[in-house]
Amino acid sequence: MAAAMQAVKRFRMRELAPLLRNDAKLSNPRPNVRSPFLPHKSADTGRWSSAKYSLRRQADLVKNARASGTLHLLPPGPKLSLAELATASQAAAASTAQASSSVVEVAEQEAKAKGKKLWDMPVEWKGEYKEKEVKGADVGNRLYAGKKRMFKGHKWERTQQERHREQKMLMRDMKARIERFKTTYRRKTPSPVSVARPVSYSKLPF
Repeated sequence: MAAAMQAVKRFRMRELAPLLRNDAKLSNPRPNVRSPFLPHKSADTGRWSSAKYSLRRQADLVKNARASGTLHLLPPGPKLSLAELATASQAAAASTAQASSSVVEVAEQEAKAKGKKLWDMPVEWKGEYKEKEVKGADVGNRLYAGKKRMFKGHKWERTQQERHREQKMLMRDMKARIERFKTTYRRKTPSPVSVARPVSYSKLPF
C-alpha cells in the first residue's frame, strides 16, 4: 500500500514541478496541467507528440492508484476510463466530506494545507480524451460481441458434437453388432494343419 502511494505521489510531484516553479504561490486554485497520458499537438510546429507515459507505465500507475485509493488523482487515458475516474472522484469527495466532520480532523487538514501538501491538490488536466465505443464493453464481452460464432477453435472442437452423436448411436446397437459379427465372420487365413494343394508346373507360362 505504501509503495503504491509513493508511486502516485512521485508521479504527481513530477508533473506539478514545472507548475510550482513558474507559480510558487499558486494563484490559481485549480491550475491547468498538460495530461501526460495523451498525445499533444505542438503550437509551434503543428506536429503531434506521443504521450509522455507509455501504456505499460500508465497501467502500472492506474494499478497503484487503485490499490492506494488515489485513482482520482490521475488523468484520464487509455488505461483509465472517464466513467471509472468519475466514480473514483465521487468516492474521494464523499470520503473527504465524511473525514472533515470532526473538529480535530479539520484542524489536521488545515495544518497539512499550511505545510504545502501540494501533490494531491486539484488539477485540471489539459487534453481531450475520446473513448472509443467498443461493442460488448458494457457487458464485459469485447472479444466476441457482434460475431456469429464465439470463436473458431480447433477442428476437433468444431466436430466434437457430431462425433459424440455418432458414437452414441454406435454404442446403442453395439450388442447386436457384436453378435452379427460373430455369426457371419469367417476366418480367411488358411489353417496351418490343412493339406497344401499341389502346384501344376504344366500350366506355367515358361
